[in-house]
Amino acid sequence: MNHNRNVLMGMVLVVFMILAACGKSSDDSSAAMGSQSTQKAESPNTPTNTENSNDTTEAENIKTNEKVDAPKKEENVSTKTTASLKEDYLKKLNATKKEMDEMRNNPIDNTTFALKKVEGDLYDVWDGLLNEIYGVLKEQLPSEEMEQLRKEQREWIDYRDRTAKAASLKFEGGTMEQLEYVAVQNNLTEERCFELVEDYMK
Repeated sequence: MNHNRNVLMGMVLVVFMILAACGKSSDDSSAAMGSQSTQKAESPNTPTNTENSNDTTEAENIKTNEKVDAPKKEENVSTKTTASLKEDYLKKLNATKKEMDEMRNNPIDNTTFALKKVEGDLYDVWDGLLNEIYGVLKEQLPSEEMEQLRKEQREWIDYRDRTAKAASLKFEGGTMEQLEYVAVQNNLTEERCFELVEDYMK
Protein backbone atom coordinates (compact mmCIF):
# COMPACT_ATOMS: atom_id res chain seq x y z
CA MET A 1 0.00 0.00 0.00
CA ASN A 2 2.87 2.27 0.90
CA HIS A 3 4.47 1.38 -2.38
CA ASN A 4 1.30 2.31 -4.33
CA ARG A 5 1.17 5.69 -2.63
CA ASN A 6 4.79 6.37 -3.56
CA VAL A 7 4.10 5.44 -7.19
CA LEU A 8 1.01 7.70 -7.22
CA MET A 9 2.98 10.58 -5.69
CA GLY A 10 5.72 10.08 -8.30
CA MET A 11 3.21 10.16 -11.11
CA VAL A 12 1.58 13.32 -9.75
CA LEU A 13 5.01 14.92 -9.45
CA VAL A 14 5.87 14.01 -13.07
CA VAL A 15 2.52 15.46 -14.27
CA PHE A 16 3.17 18.72 -12.37
CA MET A 17 6.65 18.98 -13.88
CA ILE A 18 5.26 18.47 -17.39
CA LEU A 19 2.57 21.08 -16.80
CA ALA A 20 5.12 23.52 -15.44
CA ALA A 21 7.37 23.01 -18.45
CA CYS A 22 4.46 23.54 -20.88
CA GLY A 23 3.41 26.71 -19.10
CA LYS A 24 6.95 28.14 -19.26
CA SER A 25 7.24 27.27 -22.96
CA SER A 26 3.95 28.97 -23.83
CA ASP A 27 4.99 32.06 -21.80
CA ASP A 28 8.26 32.24 -23.81
CA SER A 29 6.49 31.94 -27.12
CA SER A 30 3.89 34.56 -26.07
CA ALA A 31 6.69 36.91 -25.06
CA ALA A 32 8.49 36.32 -28.36
CA MET A 33 5.29 36.95 -30.34
CA GLY A 34 4.65 40.10 -28.34
CA SER A 35 8.10 41.46 -29.07
CA GLN A 36 7.74 40.67 -32.79
CA SER A 37 4.45 42.54 -33.04
CA THR A 38 6.03 45.46 -31.17
CA GLN A 39 8.87 45.51 -33.71
CA LYS A 40 6.40 45.40 -36.60
CA ALA A 41 4.41 48.23 -35.16
CA GLU A 42 7.57 50.32 -34.71
CA SER A 43 9.17 49.43 -38.06
CA PRO A 44 7.43 52.07 -40.24
CA ASN A 45 8.98 54.81 -38.09
CA THR A 46 12.50 53.37 -38.10
CA PRO A 47 15.15 55.27 -40.06
CA THR A 48 16.12 52.19 -42.13
CA ASN A 49 12.65 51.82 -43.61
CA THR A 50 12.45 55.56 -44.30
CA GLU A 51 15.65 55.29 -46.33
CA ASN A 52 14.21 52.33 -48.23
CA SER A 53 11.05 54.25 -49.03
CA ASN A 54 13.16 57.20 -50.26
CA ASP A 55 15.16 54.79 -52.43
CA THR A 56 11.93 53.42 -53.85
CA THR A 57 10.66 56.94 -54.59
CA GLU A 58 13.95 57.81 -56.33
CA ALA A 59 13.81 54.58 -58.32
CA GLU A 60 10.24 55.40 -59.38
CA ASN A 61 11.33 58.91 -60.39
CA ILE A 62 14.16 57.47 -62.46
CA LYS A 63 11.76 55.05 -64.16
CA THR A 64 9.37 57.92 -64.87
CA ASN A 65 12.19 60.00 -66.38
CA GLU A 66 13.26 57.06 -68.52
CA LYS A 67 9.74 56.72 -69.88
CA VAL A 68 9.61 60.43 -70.72
CA ASP A 69 13.01 60.29 -72.46
CA ALA A 70 12.28 57.07 -74.36
CA PRO A 71 10.57 58.62 -77.44
CA LYS A 72 13.50 61.00 -77.99
CA LYS A 73 15.92 58.08 -78.00
CA GLU A 74 13.76 56.22 -80.53
CA GLU A 75 13.68 59.28 -82.81
CA ASN A 76 17.48 59.51 -82.67
CA VAL A 77 17.83 55.82 -83.47
CA SER A 78 15.45 56.04 -86.43
CA THR A 79 17.28 59.11 -87.81
CA LYS A 80 20.61 57.36 -87.39
CA THR A 81 19.27 54.21 -89.07
CA THR A 82 18.00 56.22 -92.05
CA ALA A 83 21.27 58.13 -92.39
CA SER A 84 23.35 55.00 -92.12
CA LEU A 85 21.12 53.17 -94.64
CA LYS A 86 22.26 55.49 -97.42
CA GLU A 87 25.89 55.13 -96.31
CA ASP A 88 25.51 51.35 -96.11
CA TYR A 89 24.16 51.16 -99.65
CA LEU A 90 26.94 53.36 -101.01
CA LYS A 91 29.51 51.09 -99.34
CA LYS A 92 27.72 48.04 -100.72
CA LEU A 93 27.67 49.50 -104.23
CA ASN A 94 31.36 50.43 -104.12
CA ALA A 95 32.30 46.96 -102.88
CA THR A 96 30.16 45.35 -105.62
CA LYS A 97 31.70 47.60 -108.28
CA LYS A 98 35.19 46.57 -107.18
CA GLU A 99 34.24 42.89 -107.24
CA MET A 100 32.49 43.14 -110.63
CA ASP A 101 35.44 45.02 -112.16
CA GLU A 102 37.73 42.19 -111.02
CA MET A 103 35.44 39.61 -112.61
CA ARG A 104 35.38 41.58 -115.85
CA ASN A 105 39.15 42.12 -115.92
CA ASN A 106 39.99 38.51 -115.02
CA PRO A 107 37.72 36.19 -117.02
CA ILE A 108 38.37 32.45 -117.04
CA ASP A 109 39.43 32.80 -120.67
CA ASN A 110 39.05 35.32 -123.48
CA THR A 111 36.56 33.41 -125.59
CA THR A 112 33.37 35.23 -126.50
CA PHE A 113 31.40 32.56 -124.66
CA ALA A 114 33.35 33.15 -121.39
CA LEU A 115 33.02 36.94 -121.75
CA LYS A 116 29.26 36.63 -122.34
CA LYS A 117 29.01 34.48 -119.22
CA VAL A 118 30.80 37.13 -117.15
CA GLU A 119 28.58 39.92 -118.49
CA GLY A 120 25.47 37.82 -117.86
CA ASP A 121 26.56 37.26 -114.23
CA LEU A 122 27.30 40.97 -113.83
CA TYR A 123 23.86 41.83 -115.17
CA ASP A 124 22.19 39.53 -112.62
CA VAL A 125 24.07 41.25 -109.77
CA TRP A 126 23.44 44.86 -110.87
CA ASP A 127 19.82 44.26 -111.82
CA GLY A 128 19.25 42.55 -108.44
CA LEU A 129 20.75 45.54 -106.60
CA LEU A 130 18.69 47.98 -108.66
CA ASN A 131 15.49 46.15 -107.69
CA GLU A 132 16.57 46.03 -104.04
CA ILE A 133 17.26 49.79 -103.96
CA TYR A 134 13.97 50.51 -105.72
CA GLY A 135 12.18 48.45 -103.05
CA VAL A 136 13.82 50.49 -100.26
CA LEU A 137 12.79 53.73 -101.95
CA LYS A 138 9.18 52.53 -102.19
CA GLU A 139 9.23 52.30 -98.39
CA GLN A 140 10.99 55.64 -97.84
CA LEU A 141 9.51 58.07 -100.34
CA PRO A 142 6.13 59.82 -100.08
CA SER A 143 3.59 58.48 -102.58
CA GLU A 144 3.76 61.52 -104.92
CA GLU A 145 7.55 61.41 -105.09
CA MET A 146 7.46 57.64 -105.60
CA GLU A 147 4.97 58.01 -108.44
CA GLN A 148 7.32 60.48 -110.12
CA LEU A 149 10.26 58.09 -109.64
CA ARG A 150 8.21 55.18 -111.07
CA LYS A 151 7.58 57.21 -114.24
CA GLU A 152 11.25 58.22 -114.43
CA GLN A 153 12.33 54.59 -113.94
CA ARG A 154 10.18 53.39 -116.85
CA GLU A 155 11.76 56.05 -119.06
CA TRP A 156 15.22 55.05 -117.85
CA ILE A 157 14.63 51.36 -118.69
CA ASP A 158 13.61 52.38 -122.21
CA TYR A 159 16.71 54.60 -122.48
CA ARG A 160 18.99 51.79 -121.19
CA ASP A 161 17.69 49.25 -123.70
CA ARG A 162 17.81 51.67 -126.67
CA THR A 163 21.37 52.73 -125.78
CA ALA A 164 22.51 49.10 -125.44
CA LYS A 165 20.89 48.20 -128.78
CA ALA A 166 22.52 51.14 -130.55
CA ALA A 167 25.94 50.19 -129.15
CA SER A 168 25.54 46.54 -130.13
CA LEU A 169 24.69 47.41 -133.76
CA LYS A 170 28.35 48.26 -134.30
CA PHE A 171 28.88 44.48 -134.22
CA GLU A 172 25.64 43.56 -136.01
CA GLY A 173 25.64 39.95 -137.11
CA GLY A 174 28.92 39.24 -135.29
CA THR A 175 29.69 37.27 -132.15
CA MET A 176 30.32 40.48 -130.20
CA GLU A 177 26.82 41.93 -130.77
CA GLN A 178 25.16 40.23 -127.78
CA LEU A 179 28.24 40.78 -125.59
CA GLU A 180 28.22 44.53 -126.28
CA TYR A 181 24.48 44.75 -125.65
CA VAL A 182 24.75 43.19 -122.17
CA ALA A 183 27.97 45.06 -121.30
CA VAL A 184 26.30 48.44 -121.99
CA GLN A 185 23.21 47.41 -120.01
CA ASN A 186 25.49 46.52 -117.09
CA ASN A 187 27.32 49.83 -117.17
CA LEU A 188 24.08 51.83 -117.28
CA THR A 189 22.47 49.74 -114.52
CA GLU A 190 25.50 50.22 -112.28
CA GLU A 191 25.32 54.00 -112.82
CA ARG A 192 21.58 53.99 -112.09
CA CYS A 193 22.10 52.17 -108.78
CA PHE A 194 24.47 54.92 -107.62
CA GLU A 195 22.10 57.64 -108.88
CA LEU A 196 19.10 56.27 -107.01
CA VAL A 197 20.99 55.94 -103.73
CA GLU A 198 22.69 59.34 -103.95
CA ASP A 199 19.69 61.33 -105.24
CA TYR A 200 16.71 59.63 -103.59
CA MET A 201 17.68 57.54 -100.59
CA LYS A 202 17.31 59.35 -97.27
